[in-house]
Amino acid sequence: MKICFYTPFKPLGHPNPSGDLVTATGLFDYFAGRGHSVSPVSSLRCRWITWKPWLWPRVLGERRRAVRRFGAGRCDLWFSYHSYYKAPDLLGPAVSRRLKVPYVLFQGIYSTRRRRHLRTRLGFELNRAALLAAHHLFTNKRRDFANLTRLLPAERVTYIAPGLHPGRFTFDPAARRELRSRWRAGEEPVVLSVAMFRPGVKADGLEWVLRTCGALARSGRGFTLVIAGDGRERKRLEELARDQLGPRVRFVGRVPRPELYRYYSAADLFFFPGIREALGMVYLEAQSCGLPVVAFENAGVPEAVRDGVTGFLAPLCDGRELSAAVDRLLGDACLRREMGARAAAYVRACHDLELNYGKMEAILRHVAAAAAGGRR
Repeated sequence: MKICFYTPFKPLGHPNPSGDLVTATGLFDYFAGRGHSVSPVSSLRCRWITWKPWLWPRVLGERRRAVRRFGAGRCDLWFSYHSYYKAPDLLGPAVSRRLKVPYVLFQGIYSTRRRRHLRTRLGFELNRAALLAAHHLFTNKRRDFANLTRLLPAERVTYIAPGLHPGRFTFDPAARRELRSRWRAGEEPVVLSVAMFRPGVKADGLEWVLRTCGALARSGRGFTLVIAGDGRERKRLEELARDQLGPRVRFVGRVPRPELYRYYSAADLFFFPGIREALGMVYLEAQSCGLPVVAFENAGVPEAVRDGVTGFLAPLCDGRELSAAVDRLLGDACLRREMGARAAAYVRACHDLELNYGKMEAILRHVAAAAAGGRR
């Protein structure tokens, strides 16, 4: 298939890493790896575009350019990743209609409360129009599936479990020895957290990690905390870490995603609360390398972690339960190994990107073939 590919929220290659960028890149690479001709359409970022009128003329220009570029049979299918009230897809519906090709959307989000407020009403309506225009919608969150089927017939919406390439996130004993020696961890367990140090829920989550681990250290638990990531909040978080943990914590900076498996391999459990986490690919990555997870049970986290099986999920903002979960795993090496083994098997069985996206590809082929048949 010849696929027009567009990401309204954040363009491919954006310098700031995020779970959305990981998912979008994974989709693009999957299509290309399967032999499809995949063309990025535009770098236009629609985030809060309803409050940026200076960008509206560019929307019209990008539409015209896309029609000229992909007309005359040079596109079989338009595929957009992620449309919601903050970043509605303003290209896909209009251009696909002009090209007379199916419009498909992955991770459309429908939240009716956004129409109640002046600040979000226009974004809600534009996103709703995009969702209604889609020939088919895919989502990797069950909550979004339920919301989308309030708007569209169930046969036009498909749940695709989030996935990764498990072979890229496997346990590496050599990396474990090297990094633990560098951190002087000895035989004590290593707690790993991975996140961007940006203001808001990411930094808030790291504060939970530091304060929780600080309290456990003061109670006598022995461990080393390793935090991978970087951003504007680093200085403040490092100051908090010194106050809470002293020499027990290591800040290792931003680690490129292809290298993260080495850090997961060197750890014994993964701890990041994931406050309002849309999905959290780090949970799948950590589990794929054999780590049990501790987080809050909220938003998209339960899509990636099986509570009591591959990790422990505490009620949102319940510090006592969160601390008890970390403490339990720190004190029981056998439980860590058992949960870690189940976590690695779970990712391979339920979150293998090739298997899950294969189901999506079959639907896309059907949609494209049906549209082509209708045009003849």
